[in-house]
Amino acid sequence: MSSDASEAESTAELLDAARSALERYQEVSVDDDGALTFRHAEVPCAVQAVELAEGLVVLSLTCVVAWDLPAEVEVADQVATRAGQGLFGTLGLIRTERGSDVTLRYAFPATGLDSAPLGTLLMLVVSTASQVRGELLAAHAPD
Repeated sequence: MSSDASEAESTAELLDAARSALERYQEVSVDDDGALTFRHAEVPCAVQAVELAEGLVVLSLTCVVAWDLPAEVEVADQVATRAGQGLFGTLGLIRTERGSDVTLRYAFPATGLDSAPLGTLLMLVVSTASQVRGELLAAHAPD
């Protein structure tokens, strides 16, 4: 078996395990490229798998926490403060022409995790994204 085929098999197996784990909590779609997509509350999320080195397959979870927030210093300060409080994931602030977008990303080696612990870990990250979204929207809601 070629290393490309082995990598594809490893990542497909891990994505299948992640799908099974997530389906205990969420409705999950599988994209054409194999990535998993779902929404938790109003937060769109995507899960991808990649083999960083032979035998090291990681899951990468990206959640779009908020978009088009005001491009104000207060938003950046709130994201920075919240980022320092998190255990699971990295908050990012992206400035666009329309304001600020906030993402939460988390990558971890997941090979060998049983379905229940894998689902719990993924949902910890996703629930953090939803919580941060609520905080940001409440703080920056139009008056």
